[in-house]
Amino acid sequence: VSTHTAISKDGASSVPNGSAAAAILSAGIGSLAVALLTIVADQSATVTNLLSIYKPTGALSGVTTLAILVWLAVWILLEWRWRGRNLSLKRINLIAFALLALSLLATFPPLGDLL
Repeated sequence: VSTHTAISKDGASSVPNGSAAAAILSAGIGSLAVALLTIVADQSATVTNLLSIYKPTGALSGVTTLAILVWLAVWILLEWRWRGRNLSLKRINLIAFALLALSLLATFPPLGDLL
């Protein structure tokens, strides 16, 4: 196994980065899933009851379980689609961090209560 990376004339790596991009973007989407599920569970007693998998923790158990399933499903799908490809990590990182920032803002109580 060679540890050398071929570099093209423009300085870009020729090693495919699709798998890394899939992991990064799926993390951003997973964090947004946590935020959205939390907001929905906060605003609906029916959803809260549906998401209460483990009664001592309430809806949080279902929120995190569903968010993990969303994250894994997105990661598997993106990995399947992007494996072996070279993507713009700058763009993927920007989108993922924007989703993370949106997630944090959405779960901040004064802002989350407005939604």
